[in-house]
Amino acid sequence: MPLGSLRPSPLVEQATEHLREQITQGEWPVGTRLPGENALAKALGVGRSTVREALRALAGAGLVQARQGSGVYVIATEPAEDWPARLRRAAITDVYEVRVMVETRAARLAAERRTEEDVAALETALAARHAAATGSDAGNDAAFVDADIALHAAVVAAAGNPVLTDLFAEFAPVLRERLIDLVELLGLREHDPDPGHASHAALVDAVRRGDGPAAEAVLQAELEQTLAHLRARV
Repeated sequence: MPLGSLRPSPLVEQATEHLREQITQGEWPVGTRLPGENALAKALGVGRSTVREALRALAGAGLVQARQGSGVYVIATEPAEDWPARLRRAAITDVYEVRVMVETRAARLAAERRTEEDVAALETALAARHAAATGSDAGNDAAFVDADIALHAAVVAAAGNPVLTDLFAEFAPVLRERLIDLVELLGLREHDPDPGHASHAALVDAVRRGDGPAAEAVLQAELEQTLAHLRARV
């Protein structure tokens, strides 16, 4: 399939898509060294800088890899699956195992690093969780799950690590979807509209007191209990 010249508008996107097609359709198999930037620029009718940006985009998609002093090689014929997509299709038990590891460590750090503003945010989030469970909207599982996730997000934020915060933000949409299903599947609110209130209150108290081991232990027990329920159902 000939490359062909491109139209003069968003050229980087067009160049990226054109080169991606060559790779995904098998024109350049895995292990093939791509033509040099000059050759690609000439074939596509664009500048070298456009080709360079297109190759960076393809590298980010996991299709090509630059090798110092050798050139750019095809390393896959299908784009790498992005992290949010991987999370969406992951088993809930796998997601929860990682959640346990991430959040328990975050709870310990939160207790060690919390500020007065963090404590205030945690107390507000705890009250909001209780209100969502027992207030006028008590029968709304989605509202309860949203309030629960907001409390956990406040704990992670109090850890003061932006990477942890970003990681939790990636998990949150998947957790929300799965937790709403989980509440219904396990009947978690049939006998207690506010399940886990005591443990969440203990978590907030441990962070407020600066007791890292206690915060970690309380949250681990809470999450491990849910994980055990999940494993028993799958």
